[in-house]
Amino acid sequence: MKIKAFISSLLVAVVLLGSLSFAEAKVKVKGYTKQSGTYVQPYIRTSPNKTKLDNYSTKGNINPYTGKKGTVSPYKAPKITPYKAPKTTTKKK
Repeated sequence: MKIKAFISSLLVAVVLLGSLSFAEAKVKVKGYTKQSGTYVQPYIRTSPNKTKLDNYSTKGNINPYTGKKGTVSPYKAPKITPYKAPKTTTKKK
């Protein structure tokens, strides 16, 4: 019985440590000025990766620095701009 309790507590510890290392995936972004002249304050965001499910702004997540709930759907279709053929000019002879 003691072995089962030890193994279950060990599994809980592994899961907790794994979630802590996952939560540490962050990037500090320095403040900058946009072309329009607007200054953007420095902020912290999640590290870039191939998923949108762990971003602070994604629904179901909470930003640990601001306490705000995520509002962006991770399953929203990407915005695709239609292809426009380049304008051609014809020279008159």
